[in-house]
Amino acid sequence: MSERQDCYGESSKLCNAQDSRPVVRVMPVIDERRPCPSLPGYMSGSAAGIDLMACLEDNVELAPGEYRMIPTGLKMAIPEGYEGQVRPRSGLAAKFGITVLNSPGTIDADYRGEIGVILINHGFEPYTIANGDRIAQLVIAPVVKVELLETAELDETERGEGGFGSTGVSDVDGKRCTDG
Repeated sequence: MSERQDCYGESSKLCNAQDSRPVVRVMPVIDERRPCPSLPGYMSGSAAGIDLMACLEDNVELAPGEYRMIPTGLKMAIPEGYEGQVRPRSGLAAKFGITVLNSPGTIDADYRGEIGVILINHGFEPYTIANGDRIAQLVIAPVVKVELLETAELDETERGEGGFGSTGVSDVDGKRCTDG
């Protein structure tokens, strides 16, 4: 066995026996038409997300307003009790208007198909995605399962039913930062 031994707990949760971090098993999709890049990884020591890369046979051009499912060439086994959150990369969003359409996208622990990222071009120019481009980030997070209890009434709060901007956009004095 390697120095990093995996273990199976009572609930089939995968873990690293040395430090109890969850282990996500990653299986590359073998397709000769799509030479996929190397396995994803954290790009810095404190990064929260693992960069996902495009695994494409040909470049994909996204016109302004267009969205497409971009394959990553990876299948994963996320441990029970966790999910994968597919999030946009801030640089793509800030520089080109490229973001994840269903952000964050959720990868359930029992999903075993290829991971795809739904990208949309909110920018003003066409954007080309090439094989190996880092297109999104994947954050592995714990999931809390709740019990739903039907009820005839809910407790009162100060906010009540106010939503969708009901708390306003101004600062404490009622001035917006653009008001001068």
